[in-house]
Amino acid sequence: MVFWLAAKREGQASDWIMRFDPRFWTVNFPRPMMASVVSTAPDALRVDAAFLRRADLGGLIWDSADTLDHPLLAYRTDRDYAHTSLRFRWRSSGIVPLDAVNGPTLTIEGKDAAGAPHTWYVRLWNYAQGAGEDALISLNFSALDGGFSLPADADRVWPGAIERMFISFAPPGYDGSSADPLPAEAEGWIEMTEIAADGGRAMLEIGDVMVPASGLAIATGFDDQGVQTPARLLRSAAQLGYRGSVVHYVGMSHYFRLAGAGGAFLAGHGGDPLNAPTRAWHRAFFAECVRQGFSPVASLSYELLDQHCPEEWKQRDLDGNPALTGWDPPSTLLSPANEAAMAWLQSVGAAFAALMAEAGAPVRFQVGEPWWWTLANGRIHLYDDAARALFGGSPPAIPDMRLPLDEAQTALLDQAGALLAASTADLVSAVRVAAAPAPVEALALVFTPTLLAPDMPELKRANLPLGWAAPAFDRLQVEDYDWLTAGADGHRRKAYAEVDARLGYPPHQQDYLAGFVLSPEQSDQWRQIDAGIDEALTRAPHEIVVWALPQIARDGYVRLPQSPQSGADPMQAFDDVLYPLALGRDATVTPEFSTSVSVTASGFERRNSLWSNARLRFDVGPGVRSEAELGELLAFFRARRGPARGFRLRDPSDHSSSGMVGAPGPLDQEIGIGDGLACEFALVKRYGSGEAVQVRRITRPDFAAMLVSVNGALQVGTWTLGERGTVVFAQPPASGSIVCAGFLFDVPVRFAEDSLEISGAAFAAGEAPSVPIVEIREAS
Repeated sequence: MVFWLAAKREGQASDWIMRFDPRFWTVNFPRPMMASVVSTAPDALRVDAAFLRRADLGGLIWDSADTLDHPLLAYRTDRDYAHTSLRFRWRSSGIVPLDAVNGPTLTIEGKDAAGAPHTWYVRLWNYAQGAGEDALISLNFSALDGGFSLPADADRVWPGAIERMFISFAPPGYDGSSADPLPAEAEGWIEMTEIAADGGRAMLEIGDVMVPASGLAIATGFDDQGVQTPARLLRSAAQLGYRGSVVHYVGMSHYFRLAGAGGAFLAGHGGDPLNAPTRAWHRAFFAECVRQGFSPVASLSYELLDQHCPEEWKQRDLDGNPALTGWDPPSTLLSPANEAAMAWLQSVGAAFAALMAEAGAPVRFQVGEPWWWTLANGRIHLYDDAARALFGGSPPAIPDMRLPLDEAQTALLDQAGALLAASTADLVSAVRVAAAPAPVEALALVFTPTLLAPDMPELKRANLPLGWAAPAFDRLQVEDYDWLTAGADGHRRKAYAEVDARLGYPPHQQDYLAGFVLSPEQSDQWRQIDAGIDEALTRAPHEIVVWALPQIARDGYVRLPQSPQSGADPMQAFDDVLYPLALGRDATVTPEFSTSVSVTASGFERRNSLWSNARLRFDVGPGVRSEAELGELLAFFRARRGPARGFRLRDPSDHSSSGMVGAPGPLDQEIGIGDGLACEFALVKRYGSGEAVQVRRITRPDFAAMLVSVNGALQVGTWTLGERGTVVFAQPPASGSIVCAGFLFDVPVRFAEDSLEISGAAFAAGEAPSVPIVEIREAS
């Protein structure tokens, strides 16, 4: 398929929205506080908040620049609010009211009339009519003053350069300088209704692209996207062409209800496991999925932000160190052996299942990447107190999973795998009980680069347990992005085969998760990810899910379905057959380039080479020697349907890796240098030397004549020939090893014209027909 990374709209469809559209507000807050925003009507929104400290202060934000939506869908940046007004009805409870000190304040960040950065603090009560918890507020940005008391403290807002604005909200008893916790969690809410913008700049242009359905599903994440409204997220998913499932990772840092304990705020202190803002957001999210025709999947992992995890719940290594990920701040992994941790996780799964059922969505639940945490240095975290007790009190030590293991150590890993499988079964069972009598579709997500790490061959005993074999789950979901973006295709292929053999889920009971790109600087990885999607389609999985919407929006990834021409079959566009006639001495071969040459007024030339490689043209007509050969040519032309189908042609002047026509040897052409991961190396032939060398891709080699070497040693039985002239090794060549190949090859070509004009009389008189053939460019 076709994809590109869009940086901005360039003529694509757009529409208009009201400035301050409820769907496009966001929230922000300091950890461990929690808040969410939901658009409840075309002119209304609701904020829910959970406060834990006296200094907790949240903000409802409007940004002048849309940095969250996909470039094709974002609203236009407009920092000029002159002659614009905003009106809305304010209702709130559980927060400091409008008329109190520290009541809701509109903070405006921008520049003053002289262009200097400036921040204004507009007390909303100064522009309100009504009560502190129920009022009508009118803001005219051309006549707006910051300051607590007006006119004494007036600080006139300059409306011409506003970057962003946010409305603050805080709990009763707020003290911004205090680190003290509140006596108990405090919940509050805000409703803004009858939102209306008026004036000369009250409308904003917004991208309204509708990408054709690509046949792919999409993944989202609450940790990254829970500050936005569900309507905004799912608008993006639908208009970017995604359909079917929305695999929604509920996260590891925001969804849980917290309580103070010994100076920390910890999960798992009884009652509802979900905080109120999370409940409100997901209730709206699942309902919006149903409204837009998506089928949501709630994904829950064993991962929890370390600072909110009780110490006894954490997996630990042999020395008692907790499992910590590389995120900042780090997360930790819950021990499958800890009954309290697993009971809490089951209550979380049940709570999300109930929310899905309430919204009328089918209950689909994914256990996301459950595993015993293992570091790259081989340290496995099997030794928390609860696990030690279940493993007999003094389980065998495994200091390094990369080293050979004895029978007792592998038996311990088998025990750990059985325990992990039992814990996931219990989690799924709790979800089924919560959803009853509605059915539940249970899925498991496995990350093969970790679970099947080549340097830890026994790790699968613990982290890909046989207890997950079909039909333990309704479907298996597989992701391998680390290997995909690193080019470790051999590891990937071997992992697919091992997962299939070990767990037994046929392709139609598997999903493939494609992605993700961690940072904007790595956006070139979308090329490998998109190619991985194409490859996954050949395996015919149940569904392919792109992971995830935040990275898609950030990098502007767009995937379009490729529309074949009417009547065309792209899988049959090339017939892997050789042109049947030998080219005679009179046949012509013409290499051609495309070069633009401009001549200046003074007579100097400026030349621009448009092609990096020559394209060949042939006229094979002069090679036809008899009427029998003429008949064979006509039959071959008809079978190819003229130019419609390609075929092979042996160039008599250049068909070998050794010189032009010499016998090939295993050291003829260097095709790559091993990195310990890559298994695929494309065949090339070089012409010239030094900086002027031209590198030609060879896509149609003669397999029978191929010789391959690694560091000069001839390779036999260690490789196969892949598509488009690619040498595929069963095991990746070692890092730094030089891979070479020798081969004979053909040129992929097609007939250049839809007709052949041949005169029998002229041919009998010795006049050769013209049969033009042109090279097909198959790879760069």
